[in-house]
Amino acid sequence: MQASRARLFKEYKEVQREKSADPDIQLICDDSNIFKWTALIKGPSETPCEGGVFQLAFAIPEQYPLLPPQVRFLTKIFHPNVHFKTGEICLDILKNAWTLQSVCRAIIALMAHPEPDSPLNCDSGNLLRSGDIRGYQSMARMYTRLAAMPKKG
Repeated sequence: MQASRARLFKEYKEVQREKSADPDIQLICDDSNIFKWTALIKGPSETPCEGGVFQLAFAIPEQYPLLPPQVRFLTKIFHPNVHFKTGEICLDILKNAWTLQSVCRAIIALMAHPEPDSPLNCDSGNLLRSGDIRGYQSMARMYTRLAAMPKKG
């Protein structure tokens, strides 16, 4: 547990030092628990998620970095690799090497390049697999507007 704390404090210091280095990712450590983080990531440009800001929740195991962080979307998103109700993410990097920043980067890349062959959201995956790109993009844009964009007014 001491090693995981040390690693997380190191990542925390790097995040503080490099806040402006990656404008698409904002990592926030819970004030009372170094093993709980949230992130705000910007939807990638030229995707249905463009213009949205999506919140992620990280639960970091005490064996970190030997075990990967658990991460899920708190913001609703229509994407084949994200479970619509739980926000669970199907992503290979979560089984390999990682830092919290690299996990966020990989999630942004996944948002831009969905993998419909291993869907957690079957409706979304089926649209893409059947070639209905327009239908998928329309639904994904609608959910981005509803859940990930600031309300006007």
